[in-house]
Amino acid sequence: MANAIRALAMDAVQKANSGHPGMPMGMADIAVALWSGHYRHNPSNPKWANRDRFVLSNGHGSMLQYALLHLSGYDLSMEDLKNFRQLHSKTPGHPEVDVTPGVETTTGPLGQGLTNAVGMALAEKLLAAEFNKPDLAVVDHYTYAFVGDGCLMEGISHEACSLAGTLRLSKLVVLYDDNGISIDGKVEGWFRDDTPKRFDAYGWNVIPAVDGHNVEAVSAAIAKAKLADKPTLICCKSVIGKGSPNLAGTDKVHGAALGDAEIAAVRDAVNWPHVPFHVPDDVYAAWDAKASGAKLESAWNNLFDAYSKQYPALAAELQRRIAGKLPAAFEQTVADYIAMCNEKKETIATRKASQNAIQAFAQVLPEFLGGSADLTGSNLTNWKESVAVRADQRGNHINYGVREFGMSAIMNGIALHGGYLPFGATFLTFSDYSRNALRMAALMKLRSIFVFTHDSIGLGEDGPTHQSVEHVSSLRLIPQLDNWRPCDTVESAVAWEQAIKRHDGPSTLIFSRQNLPFQPRSAAQIADIKRGAYILRNPADAKAILIATGSEIELANKAADALAAEGIAVRVVSMPCADVFDRQDAAYKASVLQYGLPRVAIEAGVTSFWYKYVGLEGAVVGIDSFGESAPAGELFKHFGFTVENVVSKVKLVLA
Repeated sequence: MANAIRALAMDAVQKANSGHPGMPMGMADIAVALWSGHYRHNPSNPKWANRDRFVLSNGHGSMLQYALLHLSGYDLSMEDLKNFRQLHSKTPGHPEVDVTPGVETTTGPLGQGLTNAVGMALAEKLLAAEFNKPDLAVVDHYTYAFVGDGCLMEGISHEACSLAGTLRLSKLVVLYDDNGISIDGKVEGWFRDDTPKRFDAYGWNVIPAVDGHNVEAVSAAIAKAKLADKPTLICCKSVIGKGSPNLAGTDKVHGAALGDAEIAAVRDAVNWPHVPFHVPDDVYAAWDAKASGAKLESAWNNLFDAYSKQYPALAAELQRRIAGKLPAAFEQTVADYIAMCNEKKETIATRKASQNAIQAFAQVLPEFLGGSADLTGSNLTNWKESVAVRADQRGNHINYGVREFGMSAIMNGIALHGGYLPFGATFLTFSDYSRNALRMAALMKLRSIFVFTHDSIGLGEDGPTHQSVEHVSSLRLIPQLDNWRPCDTVESAVAWEQAIKRHDGPSTLIFSRQNLPFQPRSAAQIADIKRGAYILRNPADAKAILIATGSEIELANKAADALAAEGIAVRVVSMPCADVFDRQDAAYKASVLQYGLPRVAIEAGVTSFWYKYVGLEGAVVGIDSFGESAPAGELFKHFGFTVENVVSKVKLVLA
């Protein structure tokens, strides 16, 4: 069984002349131990709700997972394996969720798969505590992750595994491929951590020095791990490229095809006399998990049927949440809340407007799972009824600690698992720490909501280290990520509504520290907020257009007043989400940004983004430097966010 993995991995990499054969060859026996003895799954239904989750965090070794999926009976043919790393194939260079059946998460950026696994295990624990009843454990599965030295060198592994230990995620089992080799060679020159002691310090159960090529020993370690009351790290000593007579144990086998001669030598060495891409029937039979998987799912279906009869409301709620459907009351709740905001006309910080929206929506969204990276009192992501998640306490708000990257990738794991709608927060300037997890959320089209507060120089005295200048524009560069920067309570509510409703990608919600005034609107204008940009002020004889977001809407309106006093009418466009606006039809975009009217954009950040809307003949009031440490009011004046400067820019483009 293990040699089938080795052969398929080296043959696919050789055919593609690209890939990483060493890890699949080295971890083949570990994979046999897990997948043939412990891993509960159904190849005929990769989305079975109570399946175990398997994460290949060292995703460069993707052929290991593809071989496992093919051999055990998933809809992944031998032709798919032959198309490894080819355009539009089901076997891309690194595993991608929703491309290959059975792949739970997209991996490759090292450490993030492991962190996704923490999120999955956390979701399982919380759902189990919420829904399980005595003798009716309808949520009861493990999360297994394969990791390598690279995953453990990445700093995110510390963030995630420290929190996993603190929360005692006992159904998380991580198998460490301890082969001592990375791309540059023997890791002892740059990685000498005592990994067992490190994880012991995190509060993990550690099983050290397991022979990674002894299937029985690895299987016994997994069985022991499943009895632990905390997460487990199984340290498997292995040889990278196991089976290769001349390259095993070296970096030469890590990321390159072995070559025809060495592949022939491997076949002789492991007694695999078959032609490339051929697996004997008896090996297929040993691997085939379709019948056992169907039996496992059938048994669970019977259990869930019994659960449904005793607890019909809970069963329906669990099914709704796993399916990602919103409750029937959500639409009316949103409509009522937005109407209330429009009536109250509050002048408050949008971070507070965000918290108010969370408070309102949480009443009908038990799937809300909030959190903050040690800034709850500033980000305001908690609500009156929220309960902190603890090792021994089911809750709905996670104190992630100062772990922005870890938080974001854990949220992705929660979203991938299903059952919860995760959101987590930090200051906007620290989105840089989270950025690759945001990118992965966008790549995977996950329903993760990233909340960022303290969105500009408006936070004042903390100075340039904390003042976000380039961050909003930088986030807008990530494909499939919707970035909302609302200007008041109503736009904040709509931003939350749209992020919650979105099922084809993540959203960022970007909020101010300082108070922002309410903007009066008609019902038609409120309806258009969800289109990303809309006309907030529209004199019939407008000569120019002012485009602004967030806190700068107030300035745009004041400048429009000053211009009107001079006989110059201007349209004011609020653009809380340029990403959504760009997806609107041409007619709507033209109606908002009327052709022929000169344009000036206003945003307290870098200017380059805005020229796509104002053109080279337009103007931008922005900041192309870092900030300063001073009260917010002084900073806005210092950087030219004044009525006088905006008026002069409009006159300039009209000249």
